Amino acid sequence: MKFNPTDYKKRNITIWNEVAPRYHKRWASVSQGPFQSTNKLVQLLDIKKGENVFDLACGTGVVTKKLKQKVGKKGHVVGGDTSVTAIKIAKKWNEKSSNLDFVNVDAENFHFTRKFDIITCQYALFFFPNSQKALKNMKKHLINEGKLGITVHGHPKKVPFFSSIFDAVTKFIPDYVPPGSPDLDRFGTKSALRTEVKKAGFSKITVKDFVFSFNPGTFEDYWKNYLKYLAKPLKQKLDSLDRRERLEIRGMVRENVKPFTLKNKTIRFPWEVLILTAKNKI
Repeated sequence: MKFNPTDYKKRNITIWNEVAPRYHKRWASVSQGPFQSTNKLVQLLDIKKGENVFDLACGTGVVTKKLKQKVGKKGHVVGGDTSVTAIKIAKKWNEKSSNLDFVNVDAENFHFTRKFDIITCQYALFFFPNSQKALKNMKKHLINEGKLGITVHGHPKKVPFFSSIFDAVTKFIPDYVPPGSPDLDRFGTKSALRTEVKKAGFSKITVKDFVFSFNPGTFEDYWKNYLKYLAKPLKQKLDSLDRRERLEIRGMVRENVKPFTLKNKTIRFPWEVLILTAKNKI
């Protein structure tokens, strides 16, 4: 089946509208796992009072909140996302303010009459089917010498929270993720991320590597929470397997997490995160 970007986007919006509340509660709002990067991203951009910032793919607004604190009352922040549910949570999380707006936008097609001093995009570039179109759109909306800040997950082998389960599941369900969908690790190395952003016309590019840790509890906790927080389309595929296959997947996942299991039987995963900063030189 040929990959259809429009269908892919619609599917993603449906999934994010479903999972946004638990995503916010479990990860974003408590700075767990990869969201330990939020402060790092904001620090690296050296945001000044009075600046105008656009937080693209803002999700439930955790980066947006930090940005608003940095720009102060004289600055302005806009958060944009495709998920209406995520934006509703972001509005509540951030509280109403005259220097903060949220809009429902697509990364590849958004348009503002104004330009921004800074644009941020955390854990989303890999979702965009046409990442070049999205990056060039960001560039178009930055002032001369304006700054870009992007955060992505690292290489799959360095993010075993995902790969421990994904590697096992895809052996039984090859189309667990629809064929042709953008790989979530396609910018998971410094060179791949740098090359993609440079190709869009940005300069003074710096990519920093961080390794955070995340403890999901015991194996039972890790497995149960995966099933609990799984989006419906993926859960339906897992449920279509017979009991023997599901038990086999579980056993494979247990083996995969052994290298990260401590003496007290809890798991401690390393979590690589790449943060890129760049400038828009016109």
